[in-house]
This record gives sequence, structure tokens and C-alpha cells, in this order.
Amino acid sequence: MEDKIRNYLKEKLSNKNKTLGCWTSLDNEITSELLALVGFDFLLIDHEHGYGDVSGITRQLQSIKETNCSALVRMPRDDEVYVKKSLDSGVNCLMFPAVNNKKEAENIVEMCRYAPNGYRGVAPGMIRATNYGMDIKRYFDNFEENLLIVCQIETLEGVSNIREIEEVDGVDMLFIGPMDLSANIGKFGKFEDPIFVKTIEEAKEKIFQSKKFSGIIPYGNYSWKNLFDNGFDLTTAGTEIALLRESAKSIINEFKK
Repeated sequence: MEDKIRNYLKEKLSNKNKTLGCWTSLDNEITSELLALVGFDFLLIDHEHGYGDVSGITRQLQSIKETNCSALVRMPRDDEVYVKKSLDSGVNCLMFPAVNNKKEAENIVEMCRYAPNGYRGVAPGMIRATNYGMDIKRYFDNFEENLLIVCQIETLEGVSNIREIEEVDGVDMLFIGPMDLSANIGKFGKFEDPIFVKTIEEAKEKIFQSKKFSGIIPYGNYSWKNLFDNGFDLTTAGTEIALLRESAKSIINEFKK
């Protein structure tokens, strides 16, 4: 057995590797297993808009356990109970939507950490993260450094406070949400609008100048390839729903011809 419980995604990012994932929302462990086996670096398991709940996280983690694919779980919000249960299940990569300022970021980090650095509840003998009490020491020896905490920048307030948010110890990545950001400034889906372009370029510049990892999803004319070429460390190749939908549509369109 290895000395440390590993966070494959954080290791790849720390080694300056570009990381490509797939956004998942169907709460289906068979789909997740397939995507992990294909070779994605991570699955972004969406619990803000997706169909899963806390009980489904464990099933998905079990389905990808034998791979080097990481589960990056997006929280519904900065909810202490949801975060605690997710971490207890063995998740070590968490994403938080619409982080607007330094105070919110600090609270997020603290709810992910045990005392004295935070206020996460302790139940080491019964949680999956410690292999149900069989690896307590191994888990506690590096649980803080093993965490990857991602803060999404999705509002004008968040963009204006990027430099403050990046100062928070424990925040590892700043991740732009183009869709929500465009809606927040009244330009929903108008990715070519000068106001949106100016706003997202400001966010990109600040994040690239920070010491944090950078993340974003494809939007407008920007594919995952373009975003890597632009300098981002992490992005996705779309959602499993889109991959299924577009593949099926293509077959049906060809059939109808």
C-alpha cells in the first residue's frame, strides 16, 4: 500500500500537465466508469445542476476507483453538511460555484479542513475516506495538502475580487464559468459582445497572473484545444449528455438522408 492517499488530478496540475475532463450530470456510475476507462483526467460531477445527491457520490467513486481518473465534484453551494458528507465519501477535489469574495473563499476552505484550521466534523472510524477506519493515520497525515479546492468565478463581483480570492490559503484553482458570467452582466450567451469579452478577458488576465491553477469550460468559438493554447491548465471536452446527444443526432441525421 502506498504511504500517501493520492490526488491524481492535483499531481498532474502540479507537474504542469494540461488536464482534460468530461462534465457529468446523470449520476450514473456505469457512464462514469466508461468515461474514466476511456482516459479522461477527471470527471466533473455536477451537483449544482446535475441529477445526483450525496449518496450517489460514493457509487461514482467506486466505479472509477481502479483508474487514475479523479472525481471533481461541484457542490450545490457552500453548504457545510453537503461538503462534509462529500469529503467523508472520499472526494478530494471540490468545486464551488459563484465565489464572489475573499470571505466566501475563506469559509469554503475552513469547512473543508479539520480544526484548528477549519470546522469540518470528525468521524474517522466510520467514513469511506479512511477506508472505514482502516487507514485513519494515512488519511489524516496529508488530507489538507491532498485537497484540491476550486473556486468558480461567475459574477462581476467575483471578477473584481479575483486578486483577493487568490490570496486565500487553500484555494488551488480559479475557474471561469462563462455562461453564468454572461448572464450576470446581462449578456446571456452573447460571447462576442464587447462588454462580455472585456469582462472575461479581465478575469483571464487576473487568473493567469495569480499563482493559482486556471480552469474554464469551452464557450462560443473556444474549444478545449483553443483554451489550452490560450494558457488554461484545465478544461472539459463537454458533457456526457452533449456527447451522447450529438453522437445520436449525427447518426439519425445521416440515417434520414
